[in-house]
Amino acid sequence: MQTIRWGIIGVGNVCEVKSGPGFYKNPASQLLAVMRRDADKARDFAQRHQVPHWYDNATELLQNPNIDAVYIATPPAQHLDYALAALAAGKHVYIEKPVTLNAQECRELIAAANRSTHKVCIAHYRRALPNFIKIAELLAAGAIGTPLIAQIELLRPAPTNNNSDNWRLNPAISGGGLFHDLAPHQLDLLVHWFGPANNAAGFSLNQRQLSPAADLVQGWAKLQSGVVLQGRWHFGVAPELARDSGEIIGTQGSIHFNFFGDGTLKLTTATGTQTLVLDYPAHVQQPLIAQVNQYFRGAGNNPCSLQDALASMELMDIFSAPL
Repeated sequence: MQTIRWGIIGVGNVCEVKSGPGFYKNPASQLLAVMRRDADKARDFAQRHQVPHWYDNATELLQNPNIDAVYIATPPAQHLDYALAALAAGKHVYIEKPVTLNAQECRELIAAANRSTHKVCIAHYRRALPNFIKIAELLAAGAIGTPLIAQIELLRPAPTNNNSDNWRLNPAISGGGLFHDLAPHQLDLLVHWFGPANNAAGFSLNQRQLSPAADLVQGWAKLQSGVVLQGRWHFGVAPELARDSGEIIGTQGSIHFNFFGDGTLKLTTATGTQTLVLDYPAHVQQPLIAQVNQYFRGAGNNPCSLQDALASMELMDIFSAPL
């Protein structure tokens, strides 16, 4: 059985627990090399995680002939260029969300991937977590009848770090603000369950002017299955008003859940409400990385394709259009 030998470009904080260990704890998977522009931090990560090679230059990592696949974990502004370089170097590619700064960049990457013999997957890893798999099973089993409405509400206090070093609040680097960091997870799940949007509208607004990024986003869409999506995001509310809510309402019941909390979901039907708690794994990306590894080895399907990512990216572009 072929072992996929991985390199990571951008081995920052997200790689410490959430994703990095998944590349060496999954079967037939080895983390061979890591890269970070700060050489000391790259070396430190490699030593602590027992990674054989480290670099402070992505080109050098891509030139390593023993690397089969690359995980791109940089801020979004660098995703397209690194993905194109990795494909040109003959590597499979796994890219953090959001896949690119915008939908047009994603289309450019799709065109490049179509010209390549190598494979590309996107790190919408929540679709592989137990609680969201359970929701998909309930929907498929008709537990709430025919789904009609899907609602997203994410309200958070303003970040304490609004300085220029917070790249998530710099639209040139992140694509927008915190909406672009968090909404990809939410929108991907709904597109995964109900299909891409046939029609969509929305707007964004920088109400509190605490950073260059919009802090309010509203969006509406009719998805391919007929489900109507309603979304509301704000990243400047009072702490006591913080909310993380997802709800799917059908003809015979509803499923209520959180996107970033403890994995609790509530199924309400005519017979009452059932509460389920499905714990997250220690390394939340590990289940999806296992599927990606299988796909790159030719032993499975693509668990999250560029076309999947484009569908949610197009919604993000529409929803975050300035008012």
